[in-house]
Amino acid sequence: MIVSVTAPDGAPEVRPGDDLVALLLPLVDLADGDVLVVTSKVVSKAEGRLVPGLDREAAIAAEAVRVVARRGATTIVRTRHGLTMAAAGVDNSNVEVGMLVLLPLDPDASARRIRSAVADRAGLNIGVVVTDTAGRAWREGQTDIAVGAAGLTVLDDHAGRVDAHGNPLAVTAPAVADEIAGLAELASGKLGGRPFAVVRGRADLVLAAGDHGPGATALVRPEAGDLFGFGAREAVVRALLGRDGDRAGFGAPAGADELADAIRSITGLDARHEGVDLVVATPPDVRLELLAYAHGWSLVPPAGHGQDTVGNAEARIRPGTP
Repeated sequence: MIVSVTAPDGAPEVRPGDDLVALLLPLVDLADGDVLVVTSKVVSKAEGRLVPGLDREAAIAAEAVRVVARRGATTIVRTRHGLTMAAAGVDNSNVEVGMLVLLPLDPDASARRIRSAVADRAGLNIGVVVTDTAGRAWREGQTDIAVGAAGLTVLDDHAGRVDAHGNPLAVTAPAVADEIAGLAELASGKLGGRPFAVVRGRADLVLAAGDHGPGATALVRPEAGDLFGFGAREAVVRALLGRDGDRAGFGAPAGADELADAIRSITGLDARHEGVDLVVATPPDVRLELLAYAHGWSLVPPAGHGQDTVGNAEARIRPGTP
């Protein structure tokens, strides 16, 4: 298999209201089955997603659903798109001095519009990926990822297949839209003024004309399934605060056995099952409250639950809703 990427020079400065497809068609050599890769920066510029750069923190807060972690000047947030990234994607590079660029309001919709316009004007069936730069947990450096997509298989799920040795694959699912984004960035670069790229050789990933697919939204992990909803320090602080609004960052409620194991490791006590509740033969204390909160459970007020057989008040813990 041969896969190639081409990023042409000659793109003009993009301004609000510009027709991106009219700008890119003279620059790129497109064929059916190609994947057109467009940086979110030029999409945002064309869509007028520019704000004065006087208060960058306010711009980040407006784009964020919640703060995931802070380290010095770096703020990692979950955006309203569901993306977890530094500064909510708010950027002051490759833009006029004094201005900030925000991510597109709906990158998948932006990709769909570009794909449809190419089909209408050039008669071609292509896939489209809108990219942005992001860091990775546990890895230095950044790479481009797909924040928007149209007409493309974004996740190549291998579940149910077998490898060359006959081993069944259960969780292997290459994020091919992200891989295409990273490949395109190798040709585009960060400072080369090449916001458009064409990836050729993976027509098998391009969907039929008129089928835009699920978009890059399909790559966003739901909060309930996120194992790392907060940074290590932030998780401790949020658990101590115990705010209802922070519960989503701790994921779906843990199973009773998982919480019981945690209680045993911290207190040395066993938790018994009573219906959906866990009951511990000890008065409620801050350790149980924090353990319950971090696992998506809550301490039940003790009134009316009586005494256990040795005369000590019991702590009753009940699961929350996902």
